Amino acid sequence: MRLYSMPSSGNSYKVRLLMALTGRAVQVVDCEYGSDALAGAKAGGALPYGKVPVLVLDDGQMLAESNAILWYLGESTGFVPADPVTRAQMLGWMFWEQYNHEPVIAVRQALVSYPHRAAEATPQRLANLLDRGHALLQVMEDRLSGHDWLVGDATSLADLCLYAYTHTAGTRGGYWMDRFPGIAAWLARIEALPEYAGLSA
Repeated sequence: MRLYSMPSSGNSYKVRLLMALTGRAVQVVDCEYGSDALAGAKAGGALPYGKVPVLVLDDGQMLAESNAILWYLGESTGFVPADPVTRAQMLGWMFWEQYNHEPVIAVRQALVSYPHRAAEATPQRLANLLDRGHALLQVMEDRLSGHDWLVGDATSLADLCLYAYTHTAGTRGGYWMDRFPGIAAWLARIEALPEYAGLSA
């Protein structure tokens, strides 16, 4: 398989993390913003929606959207709960990540971290994203303050999905993570998983 992946992107990282945890072999094509590799992938038709990540299967079929790729790779692994209700709860967190969490937590990180987004990083917008992000992180904290994992009693795709941008929310996004001890303990549990790989790995 071949994975078109942006090294600094949490959406790309969550796929690389699952592949590391499950021991899946993949050829990674680094497509950082502004790179020739990203331009070439777009020009060559390798990115169906015009963005990474994209996983190209052995038979040439392409899968886009990070959480759809997670679902494909997660099937028949311990990261997808067997119980249908728990599985639906996992999907609920994954939908919430893309609809609520990522558009705030990831966007603030991008505005702060990427020079090409600096013009959009007005004080008012950053302050708004900070307040909204803290409220979203509190939703996670409310669950994780009394549970080890987001659903069930084991690591699921929901945890890997939300880990990607949450673990850099403080360092890259400026969120006040000391407010969230339940999240901090959860991050440590994920980082202790066998074969864990960090963002820059």
